[in-house]
Amino acid sequence: MTDGLQIQGLVYKKNWHTILQDINLTVAPGKIVGLLGENGAGKTTLMRLIAGVAKANQGQISINGATTAATKKQAVSFSTALDGFPKSTVLKKIVTFYQTVYPDFALDKYQELAAFLKINNQQKLSELSKGMREKLVIALTLARQTQLYLLDEPFSGIDSMSRKGIIQSIIQWKAPTATMLISDHYVAEIASILDDVIIIKDKTVYTHQAADTIRAEYGQSIEAYYESAYQEQEAIDHDSN
Repeated sequence: MTDGLQIQGLVYKKNWHTILQDINLTVAPGKIVGLLGENGAGKTTLMRLIAGVAKANQGQISINGATTAATKKQAVSFSTALDGFPKSTVLKKIVTFYQTVYPDFALDKYQELAAFLKINNQQKLSELSKGMREKLVIALTLARQTQLYLLDEPFSGIDSMSRKGIIQSIIQWKAPTATMLISDHYVAEIASILDDVIIIKDKTVYTHQAADTIRAEYGQSIEAYYESAYQEQEAIDHDSN
């Protein structure tokens, strides 16, 4: 069996300020994992480090055993805001770009996703609502045939009905052996598809638990478990004052 995602002793600092410290994680292949934490906790930074967009000060990240930057980048599909494209760009040209840059981009998979998400490839980026732009990002990200998918706040602009349909369809779109990390504030809505939950707090991994363990042993919903992690800290801070 391959190794999935492994992180050892990860430290990331920016402008002498520590953003993440002592991050240690092991995520088995095939898992859908919720990466949870309050705004500013470092979730996006951690995803950028895994994707190779940012470079850690210390530590090592391996994806299915690969540790070199080039090999890891090939193994990861990271959702992007598409800010590098002019607003006048027609969507079909973005699709062509993805086909050119990413050999693992499956056009038939993209077309399937685009049809489900009602994406019109003849439109320009400037014509898309925030929700449709996020649907495009989801389609482009999941159309790549990689070992690890990183979805960073993918649903924030998508309406409730569409969001629920997309979340439930993710299981079908992801290959059984691929791993997926989803960072999202709609905890209650993504809970049903999660295998694991990782909570980032105080610049490190506060906890990493199987979703079934949280429900069975702790007797809590994923949302309640997540909220209790921060309420506990608030109580400690209150008592110390």
